Amino acid sequence: MRFIGNKTNLLEKIKEVIDENCTDNNQIFCDIFAGTGSVSRFFKQYYRIISNDLLYFSHILTASTIENNEIPKFNKLKEIGIDDAISYLETTDCSTFSGFITEEYSPIGNAGRMYLTEENARRIDFIRYTVEDWKQKNLIDSYEYKYLIASLIEGIPFVSNITGTYGAYLKTWDKRAFKRFELVKLSVYDNKERNICYNEDANELIKKISGDILYIDPPYNERQYLPNYHLLETVAKYDAPSLKGVTGVRPYINEKSNYCIKKSVKEAFENLIKDADFKHIIISYSDDGLLTTDEIIEILKSNCISDFVKLYKIPYNRYKSKLPQTASSEHFEYIFYAKKKISNDSIVPIKKQKNNTNSTLLDQKRFVKSPMNYIGGKYKLLPQLMQYFPKNIDTFVDLFAGGFTVSANVNANTTICNDLNSKVVEMVRFFCYADENTVLKRILDKINEFNLTKENELGYKAFRDYYNQTGNPIDLFTLSCFSFNYQFRFNNNMQYNNPFGRNRSQFSETTKKNLLLFMETMKHKNLEFYTRDFRNVSLQGLGTNDFIYCDPPYLITNGSYNDGNRGFHDWGTEEEKDLYSFLDKANEQGIKFALSNVFEHKGKKNKILQEWAKKYKVYEIESNYSNCSYQKKDKEAITREVLIVNY
Repeated sequence: MRFIGNKTNLLEKIKEVIDENCTDNNQIFCDIFAGTGSVSRFFKQYYRIISNDLLYFSHILTASTIENNEIPKFNKLKEIGIDDAISYLETTDCSTFSGFITEEYSPIGNAGRMYLTEENARRIDFIRYTVEDWKQKNLIDSYEYKYLIASLIEGIPFVSNITGTYGAYLKTWDKRAFKRFELVKLSVYDNKERNICYNEDANELIKKISGDILYIDPPYNERQYLPNYHLLETVAKYDAPSLKGVTGVRPYINEKSNYCIKKSVKEAFENLIKDADFKHIIISYSDDGLLTTDEIIEILKSNCISDFVKLYKIPYNRYKSKLPQTASSEHFEYIFYAKKKISNDSIVPIKKQKNNTNSTLLDQKRFVKSPMNYIGGKYKLLPQLMQYFPKNIDTFVDLFAGGFTVSANVNANTTICNDLNSKVVEMVRFFCYADENTVLKRILDKINEFNLTKENELGYKAFRDYYNQTGNPIDLFTLSCFSFNYQFRFNNNMQYNNPFGRNRSQFSETTKKNLLLFMETMKHKNLEFYTRDFRNVSLQGLGTNDFIYCDPPYLITNGSYNDGNRGFHDWGTEEEKDLYSFLDKANEQGIKFALSNVFEHKGKKNKILQEWAKKYKVYEIESNYSNCSYQKKDKEAITREVLIVNY
């Protein structure tokens, strides 16, 4: 694909810079402006990859080959007689099929646009509609879905009537446009790692991730990427947007990159570097970019170790041409290297240690209690639950981590913590790497600054407003300590909105001890953090020595985490059945799992759970959630909690 700023020709040079400077033990490589994913795919053979791009079609391209470690098999399609998904999509008759692409980007549409011939537009519409239909019918999983959409997107430039980008179409047909559309069968490299791809603003994502090598290849000039690739974005999303103008550009007012705006690029770039929790930073930039070389070096030296800031200047032709290059037309790419400075106020990476018996806190013969009061927390049930857990676990997946109590208490070589609540995940991840004294100092400073007590509601509300503006993860914990029932509650805009805990809640000595014990325990674990819908958590690479624990929202209870009003989707029958399918798939791969749930609650019965559980082992669990308001209203209500296992 012809993509603005593509780095395919610079890959070896980027690797040389990394090999020269990143000589310590590096495992995680982040490509935070991935584009079409050429850099992510190249370095997948060397590292575990974190990839990201704000454009959805770019996310699809990288996810299909980075998150996937094998070419999908499409087993469910084969069960209904479609042995070759690619061939089916390419050859099934669609001569009368019409959709958004045909109507808006081919000459037979009302606008008469000539991006695609009628025949190819109909084929693209048919493929896109069919893949979406397969997904809705659960005939393909998320990895198969992304692979097919990526194969579709990769094929479109080969038949597009354009000069390079989709900013405009040609007024006469290029011979390329008459080629028959074909899907591109993407190759996939298996690096035996759990790679992850995001579709977020880079400056927001950087606050939530960490790793070893951060590669930054931002937009260089004022050309926004979305209007140049709007057709591909529309195919990827297939959302029938309201198009504008002769060229049919989709709206993008809320998707403009600050890196393409002169007045905002420097601040955006500096914040990205400042917030980066990575040991090494590699930056690609152009000699005609909005930022000057001196500005970039100044930012790096201010936020990194100044003696470890380097500049590499590489001759690089902007476009291929048969004409000889002159001195004035010569174009340079710059590669910057910087070693990140770690200050006392930032996250301090701590070397993981195993079986550390010298710690007085870890020597205590009891379960570790999470410092968070989380609805449905399993601390009191741990003695019952963990007697049924496998004894030797390679990778432990806490699929609905919640308050992270189970994550803290299960011993495994690797622990994967996943939860949709990105705010809480960010906070816990911070605690796992931060210095205890730094955390305690911040907590006490904010308590004093806002005069937080069990009686001062005005101080609490002022601090709540302050947190919602700043988002510091330590402040979130401090805020919860003075909130009603110590709980974490957010509105649909992910603003913390739990009311004041008058005469009840405070940062006590017990809370302090729980926090310190939790932090020390988690620092001795090999942890990975994710904030995914469980349906997007990969099972690739997991096997018989691995274990998944699920403590999802309960279908027949009514806790605030599953009512659809706290910034998350509600938990309904569809989610319930999808979880069963997820666990069935894990079972087919030989992965051990355990599911906490309830058969009965307050006269309701979860019949679909009871029916599904018949094929597995079921253990009755005695439960009493004193922190659940729905339990308090009816103490006599019968709740049958169970643990369902497949081993």
